[in-house]
Amino acid sequence: MQEIAALAGVVGALAVGTVSPGPSFVMVARLAVATSRANGLGAAVGMGAGGVVFAVAALVGLQAVLLAVPSVYLALKVLGGLYLCYLGFRIFRAAKVSLAVEAAGQSDATSVSRSFWLGFTTQVSNPKTAIVYASVFAAFLPGTFSALFAAVLVSVVFVIETGWYAIVATMLSSNRPRRAYLDCKAWVDRAAGLVMVGLGLKLVASAR
Repeated sequence: MQEIAALAGVVGALAVGTVSPGPSFVMVARLAVATSRANGLGAAVGMGAGGVVFAVAALVGLQAVLLAVPSVYLALKVLGGLYLCYLGFRIFRAAKVSLAVEAAGQSDATSVSRSFWLGFTTQVSNPKTAIVYASVFAAFLPGTFSALFAAVLVSVVFVIETGWYAIVATMLSSNRPRRAYLDCKAWVDRAAGLVMVGLGLKLVASAR
């Protein structure tokens, strides 16, 4: 019963955090609208895999490490912020590049694989996500838990992260959002790029 209550608490807290807009949402949304549904779903799976990394790290004591060695957290902030700035710059720079949008489901395996890794690296580059996982797990996990509980928890984390971003990718890759994006691609890409750069700079500044 204690493990069920802990699982419910973790799931509820992480679900709220997952649906909150951030760099991961921006990345998946842009991929889904600008390329194809398959690419958006590939990125969604990458987000889920990144969530699994944080979940496993939190289970083995991520919060204890970050508290014991503050410089690790500061380094994560700087590196993660710089990576988000890099992604934002790439999006902004490509704003004027014409785009041949593929039909949903027509992406090749290579581009979907790239989308997966882009989603994964975007997820794991955000130290705030690491803190959320560490804090939520520390708040709700029982003092001792079984291997089955840990396996179920990690699986649920993957489902939450992947499921939400898959919904985002599916909704935004439909014809109407894609047509609207193509009509104003330059402005949308510039805005998305500036948002990513802004989030990255905010992370770097917070490491001071």
